[in-house]
Amino acid sequence: MNLSEQQWRQAILSKDSTIREAIENLDRVSIKIVLVVNKLGVLEGTVSDGDIRRALLKGLDLHSPLSDVMHRNALVVSPDMTRELVIQLMTRNQIYQIPVVDEKHHVIGLHLLDEINTPFIRPNLMVIMAGGMGTRLLPYTENCPKPLLKVAGKPMLEIIIERAKLQGFNNFILAIHYLGYMIEDYFGNGENLGVKIDYLREDFPLGTAGALGLVNPLPKNPFIVTNGDVITDIRYDELLDFHKIQSATVSMAVRTYEWQNPFGVVQTKGIEIKGFEEKPVVRSLINAGIYVFNPEALSVLVPHEHCDMPLLFERLKTKNERIIAYPIHEPWMDVGRPDDLS
Repeated sequence: MNLSEQQWRQAILSKDSTIREAIENLDRVSIKIVLVVNKLGVLEGTVSDGDIRRALLKGLDLHSPLSDVMHRNALVVSPDMTRELVIQLMTRNQIYQIPVVDEKHHVIGLHLLDEINTPFIRPNLMVIMAGGMGTRLLPYTENCPKPLLKVAGKPMLEIIIERAKLQGFNNFILAIHYLGYMIEDYFGNGENLGVKIDYLREDFPLGTAGALGLVNPLPKNPFIVTNGDVITDIRYDELLDFHKIQSATVSMAVRTYEWQNPFGVVQTKGIEIKGFEEKPVVRSLINAGIYVFNPEALSVLVPHEHCDMPLLFERLKTKNERIIAYPIHEPWMDVGRPDDLS
């Protein structure tokens, strides 16, 4: 929640308070809502400017208790509801404030539509791995680095940066190698996109993780790493928050992948047939190519030494570092076929 605890707690009044006290509160706190609770701190209802105006028109006076004017059974949300769902709920119901309550209906927060629609500026860095050769997309990548190929009319690297910017990320590092000068020419220092962009220049291919060994100075906070050919609706900010809550060293976004065997599968023991399964579906978790790293995780890398992500993770496991998975269900595409560019 973008609204501070100090702010929303100022908007709490008991149900024995008066309309006058509610008016004074609305003027003082300036969030256009009063949260009415009982002695146990349980939310009983809410009061807005409109509720007070309607009450005065009905003949109530400034000394009338809030219990006579409050909106009972107010719409509320739980703390684990995603930002998108909260915005949808508020927009659909045309409300601008919505209380956050726990399982016992105690008030623990407040969403304001204006605040939640404004991205919280993140100081965290985002590193985008954009140095690959793009061999799967030949001949399109003969004279154009893969991250500059257009998806739905826009370079995929620009799509990633713009989406991250909408979530409050403004500091980017692009790891480049193959035709990297074209990426630098296109983005420059990021000024045209309203962000700051620096570059890691690989003298030779360093693998899917090796370029991270060139990050200098090390970030002070956890940072996002994403492949430059992954287009997704994932919320990078929620992934980052999840990583922090879990006190992980590295978090990997993973996605369920389903593959259906085109044939009937026969289970045997020796020459005896024990079972038969018609075209079974195999489900597994795959690496989505998006991560959160704590700065200390990079200590297992050697600058200018080739390293792929599986090896990096193996080194961290050897050091008993906490490595966790973040399951995603959002639309996700690893751009690797010409059809993906349409």
